[in-house]
Amino acid sequence: MPEKSPRTIFVVDDVTVIASTLAIILNSSGFQATAFTSAEEALVAVDLGCPDLLITDVSMPGMNGIELAVRFKSLCQSCKVLLFSGHHSTSVLLEAAREHGHDFQLLTKPVHPKDLLAAISAT
Repeated sequence: MPEKSPRTIFVVDDVTVIASTLAIILNSSGFQATAFTSAEEALVAVDLGCPDLLITDVSMPGMNGIELAVRFKSLCQSCKVLLFSGHHSTSVLLEAAREHGHDFQLLTKPVHPKDLLAAISAT
């Protein structure tokens, strides 16, 4: 019986060490994770295929994580989304997204690997 392929995950955070560290943790946990340091990089990568899950920081220069999540959902309808943020202003952005029909789960930074893996299992 063939093994199930690992879920593909895009991790997006403008802080390189955070994006890379999360991708390393996820890869060592059996996922196929790729780190990106901008929303634009992740959108370019979608041309090669949609991930099963997008994990993105909310507060980033240029396109924020909620805008990225909305774009991903329009391009990859089956892609799940997990947002994470350490900023209190995120609740205003999340509420605006909910008013437009987008309900994304939010994890608080810093995200403990155990909590991240639990959130992924729940998606």
